[in-house]
Amino acid sequence: MAGGVLRPFVPYIGRMNAPLYNTEILRLAATIPHNERLTDPMGSAEKRSPVCGSRVTVDVNMDEEGRVHEVGLLVRACALGQASSSLMAASVIGKSPEDLATARDALTAWLAGEGPLPDWPGFELFTPALPHSARHASIRLAFEAAAEAAATARASAAA
Repeated sequence: MAGGVLRPFVPYIGRMNAPLYNTEILRLAATIPHNERLTDPMGSAEKRSPVCGSRVTVDVNMDEEGRVHEVGLLVRACALGQASSSLMAASVIGKSPEDLATARDALTAWLAGEGPLPDWPGFELFTPALPHSARHASIRLAFEAAAEAAATARASAAA
């Protein structure tokens, strides 16, 4: 109470988080393609962020050439994890396990400040997250799960 006037509590939402959740991030988070698990996947992987508890499961089926032919996701993540899952799912068809491992590694290096912007459509949207290392794990989840699922699918096809 300042000067006898009771003022309502207004929480401070700092500027540092505002650019993280822009309109495009929220649009991607709300429109994840292939957002349903496959019934009998050749490969599957689930990744979880120990920081925020976000989880992404990726199922894949591969074609005769060893490229992703079909993908399904179960995404239980924050807006950044959902947006990253959306970007991954939108461009994953036709990718090899090596392509996905390269994208995963490039994303990891870029987020850590150790590499250039990865060659995957849309990654520039995460530029505001670069100084927020606590957000990096959720952004990486979909790519980590996709790379592992594709590698598992290839190994099971070779067995």
